[in-house]
Amino acid sequence: MPVSFSPPLYAICVGKTRLSHELISKSKAFVVNFVPYALKKEVLFCGRHSGRNLDKFKETGLKKEKAAKVDCPRIVQALATLECSVLQQIDAGDHTIFIGKILNAQFKKKDKRLFHLLLDDFTTTKKA
Repeated sequence: MPVSFSPPLYAICVGKTRLSHELISKSKAFVVNFVPYALKKEVLFCGRHSGRNLDKFKETGLKKEKAAKVDCPRIVQALATLECSVLQQIDAGDHTIFIGKILNAQFKKKDKRLFHLLLDDFTTTKKA
């Protein structure tokens, strides 16, 4: 979620048992990928399988590219991306809230964006 316009800050919440949590804690960076609704199946696969055990990019057909400002991959098929460096970590029970400064924002195209609601439920936006 966006948490500040000046400076531009974005927050994400990650479970402490997740590989993503370990990677973000070590690298102090993350990329937020805003993906189209059409990738719902791939997003579900990624959420159900750990990167500790397999290559999610290979398994889903998603393509990665090097981010411009942080040492993390971006998803090529993303509609937009935010590259962030971690400024603060907040303990939130079994999760951590990572607040990152947006170092680079990339907006590729407008399309119906995927929003996760709960478990296997998703919604989208109107096409702009």
